[in-house]
Amino acid sequence: MSISETAHQNHEELWPDYKSRAMQTDPELIEFFDNFAFDEVIGHDKMDAKTRVMMILASTIGSQALSEFKMMANAALNVGVTPVEVKEIVYQSVPYVGIAKVVDFIYLTNEIFTERGIALPLEGQSTTTPETRFEKGLEVQKAIFGEVIDKMYEESPANQLHIQKYLSANCFGDYYTRKGLDLKIRELLTFSILLSLGGCEPQLKGHVQGNLNVGNDKQVLLNTVTQLLPYVGYPRTLNAIRCINEVVPE
Repeated sequence: MSISETAHQNHEELWPDYKSRAMQTDPELIEFFDNFAFDEVIGHDKMDAKTRVMMILASTIGSQALSEFKMMANAALNVGVTPVEVKEIVYQSVPYVGIAKVVDFIYLTNEIFTERGIALPLEGQSTTTPETRFEKGLEVQKAIFGEVIDKMYEESPANQLHIQKYLSANCFGDYYTRKGLDLKIRELLTFSILLSLGGCEPQLKGHVQGNLNVGNDKQVLLNTVTQLLPYVGYPRTLNAIRCINEVVPE
C-alpha cells in the first residue's frame, strides 16, 4: 500500500486505529481513494475538520448512504461535534429529504449514541410553540432570503398558498429556529443536503443565495462542494458549481 502520510494522519484524526476490511479486499481502490479524499481534497482549502465532517454527514443523508453515515457520525463525535449537533444535522435534513428517508438515520444515530454511552433523549432544542412557529419561521425565512418571501406569498395561487405557509411554519419555524446550530451552519448544511439529493437545482440556487445572505460567500460554497466531491461524485459536483456560478458569476 502506498497511502501518503498526510492521508494517513487525516484518516487517523477521524477514526483512530481503524482497521479497514476494504484495505484487505480492495487495496488499489483504498489507495487512490484515500490519497484523493484525505490528502489532495482536504489540502485544497483550510476548512476545519469539524465543519468538513458536519457537511459530509449531512451529505450522506441526502445521498441515502447509511453505512457512510455511520462512519461519519462516529468521526464527527471523534473530532468534537457534540451529540446535540449531530442530532440537529439529522433533524435539519427532515424537511428536505422527508421523514420516510431520514427515519433510519435517526435510529442509527440513536444506536451510535447508545454504544458510546450518550444518554437519550438529548436536551430539547426547540424555541417555538404551536402559536409562534409561523411567525418565528417567517422571521427566519425573511432573514435568510429577504423580500423574495413576500413576493412568493403575493404570487402564490390560492390553492397553493398553504404550501408557502407550511414552509414558513414547518421548514423554518420548526427546524431553523432550533438551538444547537447557528443559522450560517444550518444554511450550509441545507446546501450540502440539496447538492447531494440531486434534481433539486432550483432549490439549490435559492440556497446558494441564502448562504450568501447569511455570510457564507462563494469561496465557502466552492470549498464545501470540493470537500463533498469524493462522496457525491462529479455529476452532482458539477451541477452544484453551475448553480453557484449562475447565482454568482465569475
